[in-house]
Amino acid sequence: MHVLLRRSKMLIFVMRLAPLVFLVTLLHVFLAVRLLPALAAATALWPLFALLLVVSAAAMPLPFVQRFPLPERWRKPVRWVGLLAMGWFSSLFVLAVLRDVALLSAWAASRLAGFGMVRAQWEQTSALAVVALATADSLVGFFFARRTPPVRRVEVPIAGLPARLAGFTIAQLSDLHVGPTIRAGYIGRIVDQVNRLGADMIAITGDLVDGSVPELREHVAPLARLRARHGTFVVTGNHEYYAGAHAWIAELKRLGLKVLLNEHVVLQTRSVHGAQTDEEVLESMLLVAGVTDYTAGHFDTAHASDPRQALHDAPPLVSTRILLAHQPRSAPAAAEAGFQLQLSGHTHGGQFFPWNLFVPLQQPFTAGLHRLQDMWVYVSRGTGYWGPPKRLGAPSEITLITLRRADD
Repeated sequence: MHVLLRRSKMLIFVMRLAPLVFLVTLLHVFLAVRLLPALAAATALWPLFALLLVVSAAAMPLPFVQRFPLPERWRKPVRWVGLLAMGWFSSLFVLAVLRDVALLSAWAASRLAGFGMVRAQWEQTSALAVVALATADSLVGFFFARRTPPVRRVEVPIAGLPARLAGFTIAQLSDLHVGPTIRAGYIGRIVDQVNRLGADMIAITGDLVDGSVPELREHVAPLARLRARHGTFVVTGNHEYYAGAHAWIAELKRLGLKVLLNEHVVLQTRSVHGAQTDEEVLESMLLVAGVTDYTAGHFDTAHASDPRQALHDAPPLVSTRILLAHQPRSAPAAAEAGFQLQLSGHTHGGQFFPWNLFVPLQQPFTAGLHRLQDMWVYVSRGTGYWGPPKRLGAPSEITLITLRRADD
């Protein structure tokens, strides 16, 4: 009976994986056909490249399978290999396609100009260049992904900001993606870095996890050590809904984090003791709101993202209003609702080429500080990474936002 059960699990595993395996295999065959003949003629190391292609094709689908029939001790290294292969393959595939375009263009130019082209030499040299560049940028990208993110300091000039709020600081974390390769040690280093900043408040703008609470509870636990005068506020990202948002919301609250679900809090940023006027008390108040992910309504209609709802019953005399929203596409609704600043993430700044080219097709802003009507939008490049441990041209960041008066 035990043997039959194990075989049935294996069969289900293979069936679920079949479409992805077919596509990945097809793409690797393309690379083998386009690169291996030229590499075989250029270097005696071509069998190593062939072996790497086989390992890559076999390992790449595995990180996307939540449950597969392998002993626990093998699951982590298998996922690591699969995600590393994904980053290497991505660059290899793009460079191989660009190589084909370059070779075709060179051949066409030589025909039009009427001179001969040493095609074999060009093919061999370019094939070696493709493999070398893909490997080099994967190694460099690995370093930039796995280092402790540097602090990016951003000043936001807000018109009409009360003098008592000038200098208020927010440490923003976004897109941590705790999961197969981002674990407790990595998160612990980030927590230590943030705590050293001594920010007035901490904002986590979504996509905190890539997995279930039982699987990742111990790896998210270091976030309970985050320290700021006004606490840590969290909003959900799309990946929380993939992983079971309700369970994660409960777990984050258990850790002492304040999850904002289309709601707000009013912070009293200065002491109210002593002989202060009502005006002085009001001027030291800051409204911080948070919305659920832009797509949350597809997973739970009760969680439909709504910046206006986040201001329900907000005190009208508290004029400085900040919104935490995972996706930049929440910005038009936030500007209409009357916020002065929106903090977002989601894009990873593109993470690495060529994915950075696709972000503007979905999001109004990719990274950095932008203006929309009367509202500022800051988009973090992310503190972690998704998928391959690889970042190029889009460095990870811990952001320290400082509010300034626009007329200072």
